[in-house]
Amino acid sequence: MTLSALAEGEDLLGAFTIRSEDDRLGGLSAVEITEGGRGFAALSDRGMLFRGRITRDGTGRVTALSLAEPEILMARGGGRGARGARDSEGLAIAPDGQVFISYEGDHRVTRRNEQGETILPAAPGFRDLEANGSLESLAVDGAGTLYTLPEVSQGPTIRVFRYIGGAWDESWSIPRDGRFRPVGADFDPSGRFYLLERDFSLFRGFASQIRRFEPTPGGLTGGGVVWRSSHGTHSNLEGLSLWRDGQGRLIASMVSDDNFSPLLPTTLVEVVLE
Repeated sequence: MTLSALAEGEDLLGAFTIRSEDDRLGGLSAVEITEGGRGFAALSDRGMLFRGRITRDGTGRVTALSLAEPEILMARGGGRGARGARDSEGLAIAPDGQVFISYEGDHRVTRRNEQGETILPAAPGFRDLEANGSLESLAVDGAGTLYTLPEVSQGPTIRVFRYIGGAWDESWSIPRDGRFRPVGADFDPSGRFYLLERDFSLFRGFASQIRRFEPTPGGLTGGGVVWRSSHGTHSNLEGLSLWRDGQGRLIASMVSDDNFSPLLPTTLVEVVLE
């Protein structure tokens, strides 16, 4: 299927409204941009993985987006299961091409490759996470270490779960920033960690921001805001992908979750961070 892309906003590389006749495309909660901006993968929170190709003009803006048939994700046990059991929220693609997915309703992280989808061992701390506020963000670094963060945290810090050598480490955390909650994460080609967060106001709409951290042996340091949108500028942005284009610019790509509502758009928003 082929989707149209309409540019919006003069301060961005582009904000593109995605339209499709396939009613399965919606609820996008994660995105990965590959092949220097030409490859596309996005995750629906109803258990579907979309892959496709992006066409761009000379400025780097998207002019067309074509998608293959979606890959259908399964709940624990192999069936489709209840909607909450296949609420896929986080997506990360490792350097070797393996795909990792985090789920919110049934707290788990899976590895997906040619042999199928395998559930990784659970971290003890997963038991304490909220049903509709758990593993929203997922990222993998150059060494293959997975990082996942819950959307909802109690207290002044956000827990960081790291999967290293077949086990989860729960010793790291980062400070919360006011009302903002984590909804996406990724590493840039230099190994820095970025966190996409959102705030919502009933009267003003959604606001989004990206914070940048430096991984050290003792934890994630820094946390300065490198991009922020005011309330009402964009819709419900989720998912974050960091990549460099042919001009060497560092691009942050995000997708909006339309909640399968005709009142909300499905949008690919891209900003130049460097």
